[in-house]
Amino acid sequence: MSRILIADDHAIVRRGMKQLLLEHYPFATIGEAANVEELINEVMDKQWDVVVCDMNMPGRSGLDALTQIKEISPKLPVLIMSMYPEDQYALRVLKSGASGYLAKETIHDDIVRAIETVIQGKRFITSAVAERLAEAVNSDAERELHESLSDREFDVFKLLASGKSVSEIALQLSLSSTTVSTYRSRIMEKMSMKSNAELARYAIEKGLI
Repeated sequence: MSRILIADDHAIVRRGMKQLLLEHYPFATIGEAANVEELINEVMDKQWDVVVCDMNMPGRSGLDALTQIKEISPKLPVLIMSMYPEDQYALRVLKSGASGYLAKETIHDDIVRAIETVIQGKRFITSAVAERLAEAVNSDAERELHESLSDREFDVFKLLASGKSVSEIALQLSLSSTTVSTYRSRIMEKMSMKSNAELARYAIEKGLI
């Protein structure tokens, strides 16, 4: 019997995914978590076969959760889902230890196949992601500016680009304002930018927010 944990801050999304999965796995145990804290507690307290986690939840992000899950249970497959295009985010989540990336616009078509794939110990990679991986191993391929950011810097970058202040980001990520300011300085330096407006323009052009 499969044990699947769904983490998303929207109850309607969790309910819809649970219904879909029970149609294919009628005897499965489907758990739910509304935020990263609940997700981590579930992973620590119970045994799961696979976790399906939204990348963008209030507070700590799915990437942050992924890092902690891998510390708690290194072999537990984690599928990251997001509303953002897979060509922008899939490589980052795979490099961070995820077993696959699911775009929400196609998740109903992909989720069962993805779960069956990762439970077998394999990675779920769509043809679009495979193409991006092929490009990434090409030494002549030009890296996007945001690809030089660490996962935490990337989280801060997205929040800055979406208009959040340093203090708002500090509160959301449970960091000090000084730490967030340090991340902001690193981001500006790595991306050769001087203002939040430039970050926002870049993020919009690249479809990152």
